[in-house]
Amino acid sequence: MSRPMTVVANHTRFSGAQRLLHWTMAAGIVAMLFIGVGMLSTVAPSYVPLVATHKTLGIALFALVLVRLVLRLVLGAPPLPASLPPLMRLGAVLSHWGLYGLMIVLPLLGWAMLSAADYPVVLFGNFRLPPILPQSDLLHTLLWAAHRWLAFAFFGLILLHVAAALFHALVRRDGVFEAMSPLPVRTSDQSDG
Repeated sequence: MSRPMTVVANHTRFSGAQRLLHWTMAAGIVAMLFIGVGMLSTVAPSYVPLVATHKTLGIALFALVLVRLVLRLVLGAPPLPASLPPLMRLGAVLSHWGLYGLMIVLPLLGWAMLSAADYPVVLFGNFRLPPILPQSDLLHTLLWAAHRWLAFAFFGLILLHVAAALFHALVRRDGVFEAMSPLPVRTSDQSDG
């Protein structure tokens, strides 16, 4: 019998690297959403630095999510509590895969959109990413709309994720929030002393 690619998680918390990536990416994604809104409501000359920051941060987050996926496959994840109702368990699994999917799709859409507009994707000074699509005004328009609407969907999914995290932390108190908490978790031994 072959061994599965993922490690069966028997721990109660994500690894330190997984938690660091989660919270670093969370800050970056919130910044990306605000920058995106700023780009929609700003005209030149303020628009250019926002676009440059948005492109660079988007590609950086894309690279980080790939690292994060590898860590998830290698290290696994703490199991959800056995007391979690099946519908909530399904919602947790689907929303996490939705978040991962959008963290991958949105930067690729942005890169494709800029390629279709024949805009260079310049990062960190003179480092340029190659275009991934040929120039096409129609394709640029379609990709821009897809990027915009999926960003709104991503924002909604993030709000749902935050609400679920707070529900687990404040109402259920079932250890789900603590599994990704950046703060040390107090054990019952620590609280007795």
